[in-house]
Amino acid sequence: MRKITARISGIIGALLMLSVSVVAGPEVPPLPIAHANNAVAQVKIDGKISLFSFMGLTAGKTYKDVSKQAFAFTQGEGTWRQIEDVPVPEGRLAATAVGLGEGVYLFGGYTVAEDGAEVSTLENFRYDVRTNQYDRIPDMPVPTDDAVSFVYADRYIYLVSGWHNTGNIRDVQVYDTVENIWFKAADYPGSPVFGHAGGIVGSRFVIADGVALLGTREGGDRRFETVNEGWMGTINPDNPAEITYRRLPQLPGRGNYRMGGAGDVQGNRVLFVGGTSNAYNYNGIGYNGEPSKPTAHVFAWDFAKDNWVAYPDKPVPSMDHRGLLKFNGQWITVGGITGDQQVTGEILPAIK
Repeated sequence: MRKITARISGIIGALLMLSVSVVAGPEVPPLPIAHANNAVAQVKIDGKISLFSFMGLTAGKTYKDVSKQAFAFTQGEGTWRQIEDVPVPEGRLAATAVGLGEGVYLFGGYTVAEDGAEVSTLENFRYDVRTNQYDRIPDMPVPTDDAVSFVYADRYIYLVSGWHNTGNIRDVQVYDTVENIWFKAADYPGSPVFGHAGGIVGSRFVIADGVALLGTREGGDRRFETVNEGWMGTINPDNPAEITYRRLPQLPGRGNYRMGGAGDVQGNRVLFVGGTSNAYNYNGIGYNGEPSKPTAHVFAWDFAKDNWVAYPDKPVPSMDHRGLLKFNGQWITVGGITGDQQVTGEILPAIK
């Protein structure tokens, strides 16, 4: 299992190791039904934080176990409650979700057929937290799964890169929640990827790693590999379609896939946790036939230091995340796959 300390070896002055204690975790019980690859989000209403989990993969890890279930946990309550299923005919994997105002916006994902065929979906929804109802919003221009999503200026939701049916895309698709329309922003300049991670602070976002399609293997099978890349995008406040990109210093070693990622405004950083260096299909088995092993690393792009920063490993290695949430001052993952290849419903602490 590769840890972040191994990844940063060989860089002199490029990273700063910090000593940060990681507590046992917030008072959040496990999901009622274990899910991995679930879209997660949070909102704050009437002074209370609510956490949400939508769709994903349950314990069997076959096409029959792709879920459309949804769950919510509100601060002060003792258990998660099951809310209305996402109103789609089939479950979804690799969707993405963001909380904004009193709603959660849910985008894309893909379906899995019995024969293994995967189709990127274009349906998007706004879930109203108060009414427990979904409203369909305009379809995204390019149906995409395994993208990174974040909110800018409390209005615009960005979807960066991802997978569309047969290949990765560079598209940055933006949904204007006020005008209820989509528009295209400047393309992502890095390797087009799926299963990358990232987040935004102010007008600057950071994207790291993911999996790229790198030709074919001997025998004709497509070759999927993790990529080791970090990019910063700065959004023009006068024109949200205009983004200035900068390639960040490269971390040594292999990139990671399906980490949890989020922008941390208070810490002025974008956090990345867990994931795996072995690209895999939805069932956790690598494209190379080997079971993928999750990592426990925690690192960030620190805007004040203008550099990568590594932190002590989180207590439990995990992968197959579609986001990173903060509850009672603790950054957490909700569900995922742990080191024994098991789908979990646990709420795992990452870093304060």
